[in-house]
Amino acid sequence: MIQLKNSAQLAAMKDAGRITGEALLVARDMVRPGVSTYEIDMALRRHIERCGAKPAFLGYNGFPASACISINDEVIHGIPSKKRILKEGDIVKIDTGATYHGYVGDSARTIPVGHVSEEAMRLIQTTRDSFFAGIEALKVGNRLGDIGSAIDTLVRANGFSTVKRYVGHGIGTNMHEAPDVPNFGTPGRGIRLCAGMTLAIEPMVNVGTFEVKEMPDGWTVKTLDGSLSAHYENTVALTSEGVLILTEVEKGF
Repeated sequence: MIQLKNSAQLAAMKDAGRITGEALLVARDMVRPGVSTYEIDMALRRHIERCGAKPAFLGYNGFPASACISINDEVIHGIPSKKRILKEGDIVKIDTGATYHGYVGDSARTIPVGHVSEEAMRLIQTTRDSFFAGIEALKVGNRLGDIGSAIDTLVRANGFSTVKRYVGHGIGTNMHEAPDVPNFGTPGRGIRLCAGMTLAIEPMVNVGTFEVKEMPDGWTVKTLDGSLSAHYENTVALTSEGVLILTEVEKGF
């Protein structure tokens, strides 16, 4: 069942979203060659806890860290490690969340490590642009398929592919709530969008095939063909006045 949020609940979600967005800024400032993904994860955790919140990912279904940190062909759910050291030319996806006063924020960014290839930068920008294309379709009275169609259309127009196996989701007092929010779809199909919906919209975009594979660690997901992948996510709320991006704390990031 989809849980529509009232103004008080949206205010609480905005607080959780702000803490989540700030944690990603902490992570961004740490991304450089020679830094381990473990160091980034611990810095995120310290910030979230200093704010009086809890890392939403830590222990979720047994996940052992406060952020999923995935490099290059890793799509999502990479496990931070002292042995994973960022190198010049990598692209790193950092996905984290905070639970504050019972509500969850969830957000992800793809960050270049030093100088990266032109293709990598175009992938990162296209993934971000596809999120905002989806937001343009997030309107009261539209359908869920309008969001996914807008995302996938922009991705394909840029020569990339949209991951289909993993999707966005509703969010609120739980990390994952109804409905699922695919990053592809048919315009005019799916459930009708209503004021009070809160969603985590998160395009995952690959340079090559959209197909992915799960690693033996039970968490990390990679592109099937070894091509680069990017990820961009925000927690958003649909209101009668428009869309609120709850996890965006700095324009342009």
